Amino acid sequence: MNVCVYTLGCRLNQCESEAIADSFAKEGFTIVEEQVPADLYVVNTCTVTSKAEQKARRMIRKFAELAPTLATGCYAQVNEQELKELSDNVIVVPLEKKAHLLKLALHLKACLVSGMDLKGGCLSFSDGKASVFDYDAASFSYHSRAYLKIQDGCDNSCAYCRVHIARGKAVSLQTEQVIERALALEASGFQEIMLTGVNLTMYDHQGEGLGGLLEKLLAKLSSSVRIRLSSMEPDHIDDRLLDVLTDRRMQPHFHIPVQSGSDHILKHVDRHYTISELSVILDRLRKAKNDPFLAADIITGLPGEREEDFAATRQFVIDQQFSFLHVFPFSPRPDTVLYKAKDRVTESLRDERALELRTISEQLHDAYRKRQVGKRTEVILQNRKGGYWYALSGNYLDVRVLSSPAFAREGMLLGGTFGQVIGKQTWMEFIPDATTL
Repeated sequence: MNVCVYTLGCRLNQCESEAIADSFAKEGFTIVEEQVPADLYVVNTCTVTSKAEQKARRMIRKFAELAPTLATGCYAQVNEQELKELSDNVIVVPLEKKAHLLKLALHLKACLVSGMDLKGGCLSFSDGKASVFDYDAASFSYHSRAYLKIQDGCDNSCAYCRVHIARGKAVSLQTEQVIERALALEASGFQEIMLTGVNLTMYDHQGEGLGGLLEKLLAKLSSSVRIRLSSMEPDHIDDRLLDVLTDRRMQPHFHIPVQSGSDHILKHVDRHYTISELSVILDRLRKAKNDPFLAADIITGLPGEREEDFAATRQFVIDQQFSFLHVFPFSPRPDTVLYKAKDRVTESLRDERALELRTISEQLHDAYRKRQVGKRTEVILQNRKGGYWYALSGNYLDVRVLSSPAFAREGMLLGGTFGQVIGKQTWMEFIPDATTL
């Protein structure tokens, strides 16, 4: 029977979805993409923006017309009733019960044998206690790299953010378990592991921190395994973390939720850093890696954002030469401090500012790709199409491999050189080292 796990939102959601898909695959279910008809759908939702919620509702309605559909994730946690009302074929699994889905496949197998249908099986399922760290996939249906969840929740209360309401306080997977799971992924042949969390840099933030974990993890992993970090909140990036990032196995790709280049706005929305402090961190990241891929999240139209605040943001991203910007027009979220803010920016101005930053982002991204031509790099093979392998570089650029070894496989690590940028496409040419061909 076919199962589709559809994911919206962050890399942590992707990680958890992969673990859910893996649990079904282990019990003999076939995992399919959204384009392939399925007998059961799982939609892992996001509540960061109203658009994310709107897309979740649209996909849930679409899937529910075809088969029983489980809705879970952050949106399901904070708006359970809203999703239940979409269709009689929708079954909502709140976030605190999401990890129970890891045992659902085994239950459904027994139900099918007894003659019960899938929807009845889902409704009859009741599992005991589950942990937010039960997500421990051994195989990955939708990615060629391994994902490892090491943190959940957030102790910050940014005035625009709803995620900490859905996910709760910060918790961390024990260091010994992180190492054990990473070694298991290495033994399975994975050559890159993405560490994920709601607020990754809050990992053990009252102890040795993320830097301490990485020191111990790198000491145990072999030289052939690379580590990539999901987004890193600036307020817990410390010297120990910055020092360990110099290890060659740490990928030169850093995603920073900047949100604004104005100290006035950062203080207004309760962000715990200043632009000068952030600039020091960005300089240290560049010293840790030679011209790393530096991506930033920016929110336009935050309440109280004056013209001079937006001008400061625009200048900051240009001065810092970010490699890419993820631009989000401000979306007021229920239950947050800014939901009913009176100093709102008009939607037209908010969207105009977002468009301007996205144009700048395209220019910065193009300039970054062109700087890479002729530089050495490593890539992870992802998929083969039209006679070529396509891959992802350590610094997060999509590449087309011009010549690949006969023994090439998905997830394999290759060294080589960046070739030319291909028109306005998002990928570059990649020339493997002659010794690998």
